[in-house]
Amino acid sequence: MSEKKVALVTGASSGMGKEIAKQLLADGFVVYASARRVDRMRYLEQLGAIVLRMDVTKEEDVTGAVATIRAQNKGVDVLINNAGFGSYGAMEDTPIEEAKYQFDVNLFGPASLTKAFLPYMRQQRYRKIVNISSMGGKIYTPLGSWYHASKHALEGWSDCLRIELAPFGIDVIIIEPGIIETEFG
Repeated sequence: MSEKKVALVTGASSGMGKEIAKQLLADGFVVYASARRVDRMRYLEQLGAIVLRMDVTKEEDVTGAVATIRAQNKGVDVLINNAGFGSYGAMEDTPIEEAKYQFDVNLFGPASLTKAFLPYMRQQRYRKIVNISSMGGKIYTPLGSWYHASKHALEGWSDCLRIELAPFGIDVIIIEPGIIETEFG
């Protein structure tokens, strides 16, 4: 078991997740980097990250990743819920299954991981949940109804969770980036 602080970063195969994982490694954290595309995280592995294949929409992936982290480090001190994507198009042309998947990735995936790690986090002195949202959680644009709805939901959930977890000393932080040059666009 490590004495270092432990972090899990979802969506670490590219973009902000990859950069966040790199910075946490540089800051001395034990970093679990997770994504669906493990081959895209070899660079992080070379830097010292522990790479996990995890699709946040698949219960068996989440359960397996949580079990691995618990076995090696009991839990995480910092949970970075970064995995996300945007589905764009006219609302009426978007199949409801695609809209549900948008919510599964952007809201229910972070909720599953948060729920799994909360018992451990309540016992720690240093604990933070960072939910990567978007400026799209505060504004809206044409053809982005499902994306914006999922980010608005993440923001509301995070704000409620912040109040709920404050008595336990757990910080819930939401980041609302604007346009950043990543694979997203």
